[in-house]
Amino acid sequence: MEKAASFGATLLILLALLASEFRGSMAQWMPASATFYGGSDASGTMGGACGYGNLYKDGYGMKNTALFNSGSSCGTCFQIVCDASRSPWCKKGTSITVTATNYCPPNYNLPNDNGGWCNPPRKHFDMSQPAWETIAIYRGGIVPVYYRRVSCQRTGGIRFTISGRDYFELVLTSNVGGSGVVSGMWIKGSNTDWMVMSRNWGMNRQSLAYLNGQSLSFRMQTDDGQVKTAYNVAPSAWKFGETYATSIQF
Repeated sequence: MEKAASFGATLLILLALLASEFRGSMAQWMPASATFYGGSDASGTMGGACGYGNLYKDGYGMKNTALFNSGSSCGTCFQIVCDASRSPWCKKGTSITVTATNYCPPNYNLPNDNGGWCNPPRKHFDMSQPAWETIAIYRGGIVPVYYRRVSCQRTGGIRFTISGRDYFELVLTSNVGGSGVVSGMWIKGSNTDWMVMSRNWGMNRQSLAYLNGQSLSFRMQTDDGQVKTAYNVAPSAWKFGETYATSIQF
């Protein structure tokens, strides 16, 4: 019992440190730049390297960005303000909160201060046009901004889209509130114990168990240490390609 108590105390300390780190990151404004793509209806920004399909259906709308970080930033929310002291194209007194949903590819044929806006280590947001025009004037093209990480506010509960085939469940988790970033995930069939899921790509995680005909439950941990469990999200008659919504939210 002493060892179990010690482990529990260590886990609580670790979760407290993670939560403290997340709260601290929300208070820090960092410089970056921003451009836009995808047209006035934001249709060109759908899909992307995080695995989200229709951003409206998945709960993210047009307010998306491409700060990717090898996929580990998918779902992160950032508040962005245009730096009016450095550009006449900024709309003063405005801000917008966006979600990281895609990858902004580098262009090493151009310098990072003249066309290669997404070349590392440069910090850059390639936003949907409607989101960008909230803080800047269309003709500006590119503007200096400040950004900080903030908590994600979502409407409704977390959603799970199950793809794959027998012995391979690929699950996309979307519309995640709180920190917005799922750092760990588990799956449980009605006839199995909890099993760890590994990240396949973007926000897609996989299981290699045969779970057909079983109701499915999911447990998620976000990168600030919060844990939520959604029991029996998918009924025993669930199908590949379907999305299952919950009332669970961070």
